Amino acid sequence: MPARIIDGNALSAKLRGELATKAAALTAQGTQPCLAVILVGGDPASAVYVRNKVAGCEKAGIKSLKFEYPQDAAPADVLGKIAELNADPSVHGILVQLPLPKHFDEKAVLEAIKVEKDVDGFHAENVGRLSQGQEAFIPCTPNGVMEMLKSIEAPLRGAEAVVIGRSNIVGKPMAMLLTAAGATVTVCHSGTRDLNFHTRRADILVAAIGKPKFVTGDMVKPGAIVIDVGINRLQDGPDAGKLCGDVDFDSAKEVAGAITPVPGGVGPMTITMLLVNTVVSAERALAKSRG
Repeated sequence: MPARIIDGNALSAKLRGELATKAAALTAQGTQPCLAVILVGGDPASAVYVRNKVAGCEKAGIKSLKFEYPQDAAPADVLGKIAELNADPSVHGILVQLPLPKHFDEKAVLEAIKVEKDVDGFHAENVGRLSQGQEAFIPCTPNGVMEMLKSIEAPLRGAEAVVIGRSNIVGKPMAMLLTAAGATVTVCHSGTRDLNFHTRRADILVAAIGKPKFVTGDMVKPGAIVIDVGINRLQDGPDAGKLCGDVDFDSAKEVAGAITPVPGGVGPMTITMLLVNTVVSAERALAKSRG
C-alpha cells in the first residue's frame, strides 16, 4: 500500500490563514509585523526565494522590506544596513539571504543581527538556547518539519529517528528538536559507515544531504515516516530540469508509511515558519512596549 502523502501546501495554507488573523490583530493594535530581507548578488535561486518570501508576507498581512546589493557590495554597507534595521523598532525580523558572495564573512553577518530579530534562527545565541531547551527562534526548515510531524500525530517519544545531513541550517537543529521531542536520534553524513544499516532502523527518516534521489526504497524501514528536505534540479535524462528531493520518491513511497513530496512538501513550510517567527517577534515587541 503506497505511503500517505504529507501535503506541505495544505498545511502551509492552514497555518498562513491563522497567521493572517494574528497579523491583522497586531496591526489593529498599532504593530504591523515587519520582515526586512537583504539580498546580495544576482543568484537566480536566491532571487526566487526572496520573491516567494516577500509574496508570503503580503498575503499574510506582514509588511516586507527588501534591500538589494550588487555582487561586489562592500560588507561594511550590508553590516551598516543591519545596524540600521536593528535600531528600527518597526522592524521585527531581519533575514539575510544565503549564500553570500565569497568576500563576505557569513558568520559575522549573521551574528550582527539582533537575537530578538533573528527570525531565521541562525544566530549563535538562538542556537545555544535551542540546545538548552530555552525559548529561541528555531531555524525555519526543521521547525516546519516538526509541524508536519505534529500534523500527522507522529509518535516521536521513543521512536528511532535518523537525520542524514549535519548542516547548521537543517541537520543539527533537526536532531536537537527530535531529541527534545523524545526520539532517539542518529545523525548520519557522508562519512557514515554502512548508512543503510542506520536508515533501515529509522521510524522517522529525515533526508537533508543535498544529493538528488539519494535515499531509495531499499534504504527505508517498512512503515517509516520519510521527510525529504532536499530540493534539487535534475541535470540529465528525460526529467532534466525537473525538481526532485534527496529521496527517490517513487521507490520510497511503496515502502514508507508516510512521505513528503518534492515539490509541495517541506519547501512551503520553510517560508511559513519564517512568517510565524516574524509574527512571534512582533507579539514580543508589543508585549515589551507595554511593560
